Amino acid sequence: MALRAYIVEDSPTIRDNLIETLQELAEVQPVGLADTENEGKKWLAANPDGWDIAVVDLFLKQGSGLRIVEAARNRRRGQKVIVLSNHATSDMRRRCAQLGADAVFDKSTEIDALLDYCVKARGELEAA
Repeated sequence: MALRAYIVEDSPTIRDNLIETLQELAEVQPVGLADTENEGKKWLAANPDGWDIAVVDLFLKQGSGLRIVEAARNRRRGQKVIVLSNHATSDMRRRCAQLGADAVFDKSTEIDALLDYCVKARGELEAA
């Protein structure tokens, strides 16, 4: 069973590479894409049961990934919100957690940890 991922990333190159990596190494299938805050919040509101994980960048073409994380706060049990950013400082990690993020990963150094997280989340979903 593949994990259904909603991906909010404004760089087409990073988004395409991320999708390919997640599909190949963690059995994650994208169910939607956005590159702005408004698109991200709108899709999540319209598809409350259509995703298992949301992978959200913080700095977008328009708006902030922080507001998307906050908007997903009332998600159903088992859904995970993951922040993937080049700005994963300790202060930003703390802020993301306060807004409801389940995990924060640095794009440059923690892709393996993101993949491990997704594999674990998929296993939990299958067991439920």
